[in-house]
Amino acid sequence: MLKSIFRNKRSLKVGFTLIELLVVIAIIGVLASIVLASLNTARKKSRDARRISDVKQIQLGLELYFDGPGSGQYPVATTGGSNCSATIQYGLEVMVPNYMPQIPRDPNAAAPNCYLYATPSAVSRSTYHLGATIEETSAAVLSNDKDCVSSGTATCVSGITAYTGGFDGTSAQVYDLIP
Repeated sequence: MLKSIFRNKRSLKVGFTLIELLVVIAIIGVLASIVLASLNTARKKSRDARRISDVKQIQLGLELYFDGPGSGQYPVATTGGSNCSATIQYGLEVMVPNYMPQIPRDPNAAAPNCYLYATPSAVSRSTYHLGATIEETSAAVLSNDKDCVSSGTATCVSGITAYTGGFDGTSAQVYDLIP
């Protein structure tokens, strides 16, 4: 009789039911979506940190250019339209290779934003307005930028009202600097 009980237990198939498998797959799906949402936010913050670093690097290159032999001015900004693919920073190319190895490019290759650069339209270029469009409007770094306007009636530097390539640094998504 004991042999027949053991034989019956061995013949039963052990495994998961369809319901159990569906519940496990649903749980894994929910966990994966939570992780992907967090990862997307982290990627945005990472790209914004890179943009801030790039702007600081460009600012250092501009200061080196200004202090360079015979310069005493910042590179003239040129208007390049809204196409960012050919030249991201209009007018900054003159700093390569003497003052910067290359001009940094926006880290978001899918939808690049231009790094923004403007200089006074006057002959003397003793100042500039530099900026980057960032993705996170709630970034803490936005409370420490200059928030000046170099387009239309400029507010960046007293006495300078016209800039080439000007932009609005008061926008919620623009991190901007002046010397």
